[in-house]
Amino acid sequence: MFRRTVAVALAALTVLAGLPGAARAGLPPQRLVWSECADDLPDVPPDERVRCARLRVPVDWARPNGPTFDLAVARRLARTPERVGTLVFGPGGPGDSGVERIRKGDRFSDELQDRFDLVSFDPRTVARTAASVCAPDPALRKPAVPLTGQADFDAAVAYNQALWRRCRPTSPVFDHADTLSTVRDLDALRRALGERQMSFHGSSYGTLLGQQYAERYPGRVRAVVLEGVFDHSLDVRSFVRTQAAALQDSFDEFVSWCDRSPECVLHARDVRAVWAQALARADRGEYAPRTAFDVTAVALGLLAGPRWPQLAVIVRDMAAGTPPPEVNLPVSVAAFCADWPAQVRDYAAYAGVVRDARAVAPDVRYGAGLLAVQTCLGWPSPVRNPPHELNVRTRTPLLLLNARHDPRTGYAWAVNVARQLGRHGRLVTYEGWGHGTYQRTDCTTAVVDRYLVDLTVPAPGTRCPAS
Repeated sequence: MFRRTVAVALAALTVLAGLPGAARAGLPPQRLVWSECADDLPDVPPDERVRCARLRVPVDWARPNGPTFDLAVARRLARTPERVGTLVFGPGGPGDSGVERIRKGDRFSDELQDRFDLVSFDPRTVARTAASVCAPDPALRKPAVPLTGQADFDAAVAYNQALWRRCRPTSPVFDHADTLSTVRDLDALRRALGERQMSFHGSSYGTLLGQQYAERYPGRVRAVVLEGVFDHSLDVRSFVRTQAAALQDSFDEFVSWCDRSPECVLHARDVRAVWAQALARADRGEYAPRTAFDVTAVALGLLAGPRWPQLAVIVRDMAAGTPPPEVNLPVSVAAFCADWPAQVRDYAAYAGVVRDARAVAPDVRYGAGLLAVQTCLGWPSPVRNPPHELNVRTRTPLLLLNARHDPRTGYAWAVNVARQLGRHGRLVTYEGWGHGTYQRTDCTTAVVDRYLVDLTVPAPGTRCPAS
């Protein structure tokens, strides 16, 4: 009986470790040893205020005394003595390098560079942190997006699974790259930095990290900014459909700009008809091996800016027969597929997802969600970090910032996450376009800076006009 009581008590302490005032579980805090960063970024000279370090953390947080690996970390020191603390940046993607963001030094305003030590890291399987080396099996064909039949579907599953078998041995964390594991890494980083509470700014996919950190460690949150908000509560069909709708909305804005702007090379033409000509060429195989999805990917890449004039030129040229330029849409497979299950059992189910996307996006058809689903077809179940509605209870509300016309993290996602957060979140709307809004205008910059520096929460319904 005594042993059972002790076991129950220890289990309770483990659960309570994420709560305010609870005993700390896991490894003792480390001391980060800062040194000069490797000179491995072209056109980014060494900076005496930027230093790099390695943080050793468990491969599997369920086994804190098991195998470990090193997390690559970078810090840019505050420029003035009036330092508020440390601000940790959560990179997007998944697959973006936080170390490179800190070294480039262009992610935050002058005020935040003055008042905070700026810190970020390369998440699991990214760049300098146990990156996997994934060489496709040369004997297998990679099916194009979209798939065209059951044989294509089976080939995609076989291709993916063969790729993962080749990736897995090259990274110790390939099977432990989910965001919940990165949440634990983030808290270990907070402890190593000597910060009692976390000040955090997450961008795009990094907003999922901020949401789930606040959910697990509400008492350790000082302030959390979510810029370009991911919604992790969606099933696969809703995920694909809402991403397609977001891209269609941004495309509609592009068409409106062309209609009213003489600087658009398609001005005074039927832009949708010209775009349809490009898709028709792709459907006929005239751009082979590029597909209609590659045409859509051009819009996805350029509307994120947005870079409307450049998109207009490319659309004109594609309609005239020029193949679409290659658009690189990288994703850290080990992280994404562990967070978003691709529960699509066969081609019939896949085709249903495609139809859902086209129903809400008649011009652009797909959106990035379809690529994400196809990338994860065949992933072993269960997913380590399945989607769910948030349950966040922080003292300071999380600050959400989203463009009204964002082709990647659509405004509907931000609205839904704000609903889940209730009084523990505050949504600020940028009434403009593009993916990433923090330094778009003086208004968006000021809202974030006042929140992070002074903990000033903007009034409900705050909106920043488009630039």
